[in-house]
Amino acid sequence: MSHASSPTATHGAAPTRRPSALAIYVGRIREFDRTDWQVYLGWIGMMLGLVLSTAGFLAFGHAHGVRWPAEAWLVPIGAFIFSVAIAIDTIGHRTIYKEALRGGEQLVHHITIVNGVASCVLLILAYEYRVAVIPAMVTTGLSFLFSLIDEGFHWRRYTSSQADPVEMWSHVGIFLGHGIMMVGWWWFWAMGYPGVAHTLAAL
Repeated sequence: MSHASSPTATHGAAPTRRPSALAIYVGRIREFDRTDWQVYLGWIGMMLGLVLSTAGFLAFGHAHGVRWPAEAWLVPIGAFIFSVAIAIDTIGHRTIYKEALRGGEQLVHHITIVNGVASCVLLILAYEYRVAVIPAMVTTGLSFLFSLIDEGFHWRRYTSSQADPVEMWSHVGIFLGHGIMMVGWWWFWAMGYPGVAHTLAAL
């Protein structure tokens, strides 16, 4: 029996491996125009800024003798998970789902972002001004509420075969990261922000 007729024989170049769903999804970043890049870098840059600023503050305090509770470290950890997830999710928002977002979903995103940013700022202010706790609590709740409303849009697209699993898994990461960050942050506040005063004094 000749090798040419053997089922294990290869002819020509080896078949190329089909790219994964994640690679295809992320690869759409090549479709970005100038505006897409500006929006993308601004949004992801802001979130990475939160990661670096919170982690940097904790690292600085640790270097000056502060032993932070575990809840404090959950803030940058959660923010990092959130940042990675939205870095993936936003690629779809700026490409294949750009038109779909114009139907009201984009407004939901903006409301979620405004309340999410406000909740972080107000929780920082709550260290000095206790009254800031009330609006911080309200904006935190609103950010999660509108995240759930946004999820309704995504699941409707997914069940009608107009969204792919990568987008849905990125939303799992978004909820996981945001939840870890905010629950950890609120717990840290409830403990009285131990170590913050010492760190601020060392700055």
